[in-house]
Amino acid sequence: MRKILILAAMTLAGAVTYAGGYRVSVQGNRSLAMGHTGVAVVNSAELAFHNPAGLVYLENKLAISAGATAVFSEVAWQNQQYGEIYRADNPVGTPFYLNAAYKISDDFSVGLSVTTPYGSTVEWPTDWPGSHLVNNISLQAFYIQPLVAYKISDFISIGGGPILVIGSVEFNRNLNRTLTDLDGNRSNVTIDASGVTEFGWSASAMINPAEGWRIGVNYRSEVIMNAEGGTADFENVPNTPLAPFQDTTFDAALPMPAELAIGVSYQMNDKWLFAFDYNRAFWGVYESLDIQFANGVESVNPRNYQDANIWRFGAQYAATDKLTLRVGYYYDETPVQPGYFAPETPRNDSQGFTAGLSLDLAPRLALDASFAYVRFSEVDASYDHYQENGVTMPFGGTYKSNAFIAGLGLTYNL
Repeated sequence: MRKILILAAMTLAGAVTYAGGYRVSVQGNRSLAMGHTGVAVVNSAELAFHNPAGLVYLENKLAISAGATAVFSEVAWQNQQYGEIYRADNPVGTPFYLNAAYKISDDFSVGLSVTTPYGSTVEWPTDWPGSHLVNNISLQAFYIQPLVAYKISDFISIGGGPILVIGSVEFNRNLNRTLTDLDGNRSNVTIDASGVTEFGWSASAMINPAEGWRIGVNYRSEVIMNAEGGTADFENVPNTPLAPFQDTTFDAALPMPAELAIGVSYQMNDKWLFAFDYNRAFWGVYESLDIQFANGVESVNPRNYQDANIWRFGAQYAATDKLTLRVGYYYDETPVQPGYFAPETPRNDSQGFTAGLSLDLAPRLALDASFAYVRFSEVDASYDHYQENGVTMPFGGTYKSNAFIAGLGLTYNL
């Protein structure tokens, strides 16, 4: 029995890894409305996140963009053999952003970016067939970045700065497929690590090769969240000599991958702006996750994630002096390879369709709105690395998921 419990605890690594790498690309309503493009688009302080080098091209002395989005997601799992269908009851996600830029001179600007680029909340029904892998999970990560930008010439500028990351994760799952206490309550464990802080950095450049054209490059470093002294709380474990598992602590490294974004924009005339971004997320950092429990148990869990690409397209149209319309589309590859598809963050290839607008409320203040529909490809997939009593027990099924995103924000220029 003790061996069963230890193996069950060790498989927690899968949930922590995948949740830690879950990317939420909603760091600005203007960029979201244009298919998440923004690396080469100069239209607001949202550049503080997407490409700090572009801050020197903002026209105003002070520029501030702030807002939030509501993410409504649906996930369904189906066992085709037995006809079982279970749906995750996911709370509404609310990522937010605050970006600001201040122009010290024509060639030098400073800024600040506060965003939530990583986060995930998934809640499956209690004791569903995959409860030995996950019941619920909640992840949050806040990125705080002071910035500088310098215009080397009219042709090129550079920018970047350090990043402070503050994160937390809470995860619950049943210990195995059948274990209960004497009253029939399923044995489960909750792991919790909060207040984890680490540092990263970003560097960027913006090039103006010809009139109306801009090229942007932004690199954001990987951040390894080292959770030390997290708590592992075991509940409903049978109180017998065969199952002496007690609450303990653990150390783990939760990686968030580096990203490279390259973009181009073209201001065709006073009305139309077109943009394209290519994003490369270096998910290959998830080769494995090692967890060290205070009771001496150590686990090494292979993940074998692969780097993934995102292609983003956007357009902006100045309908009137006070109203600007935006549309976009993107295609996002999954980093998960066959045999590693776990239900705590069931993500596969997706397509996003976006739209939005900006409406001037006053000479210096505008309202930004965005909407996105994200459709994930239906997939028959499995997680093949769960073990009980040394026997591998794959868990698979058909996953269907989609998400609706609606956002509001304000842009202020002085």
